[in-house]
Amino acid sequence: MPRSQDERELLGERLRAARRDAGLTLREVARALGVSAGTWSAVENGRTRIPAERLDAAAHLFGTTPDDLRDSPAAPAPGNWREFPPLRLAAPLAGALEAFVELGYHGATIRDVAQRAGLSVAGVYHHWATKQDLLVALLDLTMEDLRQRCGVARASGDGPVERFTGLVECLALFHTHRRDLGFIGASEMRSVDEPHRTRIAEARREVQRMVDDEVLEGCRRGLMTTPLPREAARAVVTMCTALPQWWSPKGGFSPEVVARQYVGFALDLVRLAG
Repeated sequence: MPRSQDERELLGERLRAARRDAGLTLREVARALGVSAGTWSAVENGRTRIPAERLDAAAHLFGTTPDDLRDSPAAPAPGNWREFPPLRLAAPLAGALEAFVELGYHGATIRDVAQRAGLSVAGVYHHWATKQDLLVALLDLTMEDLRQRCGVARASGDGPVERFTGLVECLALFHTHRRDLGFIGASEMRSVDEPHRTRIAEARREVQRMVDDEVLEGCRRGLMTTPLPREAARAVVTMCTALPQWWSPKGGFSPEVVARQYVGFALDLVRLAG
């Protein structure tokens, strides 16, 4: 069983994802496993360990195995971070994404979500207890996908300049191909309640740190000459995350063209040497 806080949090994230994939609410799982909703929430948030027998029962309930829950999900293969197959979401999540983008989180109602999902209001509530749960699930999905892709893009580069350009390309591709997810990621963090806000904000900072580290290393080696490496790195990430505010698939530039343009902008910001 996981011993460290990090291991507990990773397992908690996988349990939460498996529960949602199974279409179960936190309360339904707690009832099936004979624990309180508070206890199961603590497990999913990595605040308490889960005994082996309860992990076995949870895996059975979710239609998976304990080993699959313990193991890290496979990261994209090195070439696959540029590939964006059609986004497949469960109907309530797809309806929530459409409603939140169109109406804003606070403007959208569960009835709006249900209409876009092709479900009744009761059908949405059967699997999702609150509108907040839908928002958190979408933001968790967004950050998990983005972090994995950025990690693979970064690892595929040789040296800080290649790693930096890979990260910029990845960020630009994500925020165009996954424009709707990127849009609510940028616009609705203010709507997220604690403790989820802190957790999701830390995932965003992790992506920022990837870019920071490559710019700092590039400056240390004399490959980049900006006198303000952290500020330049922040500007680079900010311009990429702002893409969903203006980019449209109906416009004149494909995601791949935009990504190449943004790599050029980013290299100008960090003042590539020579």
